[in-house]
Amino acid sequence: MIKERLLLFLLAITQFTHIVDFMIVMPLGAEFMEIFEISPTQFSWIVSVYALAAGIMGLLGAMFVDRYDRKVVLLICYFGFTLGTFACALASNYVFFLFARAFTGLFGGILGALVLAIVADITPLERRGKSMGLIMTAFSVASVVGVPLSLWIAALLNWRAPFIAVGSISSIMMLLLWRFMPSLTKHLSHRATHQAPFKALENIAKDPNQVRALIFTIILILGHFTIIPFIAPYMELNIGFTKFQIPYIYLVGGLLTAVVLPLAGRLSDQYGHVRIFTISSVLALLSIYAITNLPPVSITVAIVVTSSFFIVASGRNVPATTMVTSVVSSDNRASFMSVRSSANEFALFLGSLIAGSIIKEQEDGSLQHYEYVGYIAIIMSILAILMSRTLKLKA
Repeated sequence: MIKERLLLFLLAITQFTHIVDFMIVMPLGAEFMEIFEISPTQFSWIVSVYALAAGIMGLLGAMFVDRYDRKVVLLICYFGFTLGTFACALASNYVFFLFARAFTGLFGGILGALVLAIVADITPLERRGKSMGLIMTAFSVASVVGVPLSLWIAALLNWRAPFIAVGSISSIMMLLLWRFMPSLTKHLSHRATHQAPFKALENIAKDPNQVRALIFTIILILGHFTIIPFIAPYMELNIGFTKFQIPYIYLVGGLLTAVVLPLAGRLSDQYGHVRIFTISSVLALLSIYAITNLPPVSITVAIVVTSSFFIVASGRNVPATTMVTSVVSSDNRASFMSVRSSANEFALFLGSLIAGSIIKEQEDGSLQHYEYVGYIAIIMSILAILMSRTLKLKA
């Protein structure tokens, strides 16, 4: 049990570095546009190219990740991710930085999926929700550290400093994983592992349960990511936040979800993953409506509303992720999670595209039609509740 806890802790920090690396770009947008002399559209490519690369590599990774020792694949991916992060810090122009983000995304996409597959491999189903809750707490900690602290470090030193910090932590983590993580080869004893590379994708396509899980993943992402990219702009342009107050959204929300995620995992194990997912999703409907229809209010009220969304949206992701990782046996789990990661990344693209095509800027600089995006997210969330009841879980 002690070794399992240590490994879960190391995997949580691994996930933390991966998430922080993705998050630190967004709050530094204004500085990147000034330094690289680029337009907002060009900056959006800096954010998008990471997800695009991660999505593509996730599909390619599904063809080989289950054919090797989990430890070896994890260390290779982590090395590439770390190298890409340091390359971002060394970028001297926009094109260099763009390619560095794409390179980092190639490995980051597989890294996130592989961590979840390893967690599912090393913990039995009856304790898997709790373990997933611990791993997914990394997102909350990343929200607390990644956004406010990266702004502070960049302001104190320069924009390269956050990337150097993440790269340095990742370097240390590689050594710790190499030292303390055992070889994970149990899945190699299954004959399916040695099938031709494209067989992994074919197996997923032939399994209705896995296909439903992927559709469920896409719908769930559309159920909250459609509104996420515009939360901070809406709070700043419509509610009245200053640029220095925006980090409090992530600070407070991240701290609260850090407490709620492990609790969601325990409740999920105790009362059932579908039940806890349904309750959290119903509460999420209220938060989505509140955020996207929020009139000018005090900063305190606005933070309460945004924090409620962070809590319920993150809370429902724990049972959702546990269910998705449990629709496939361990011998094909990493392959499936790579494809699932790709579906996740492509859903991020789609959600951003939907929101960007609906939301308009008014003459006074404020945003309009955000509520329409909220209605779409609500519909997707309801569909996700229905889809969750069709998934069949395996140990």
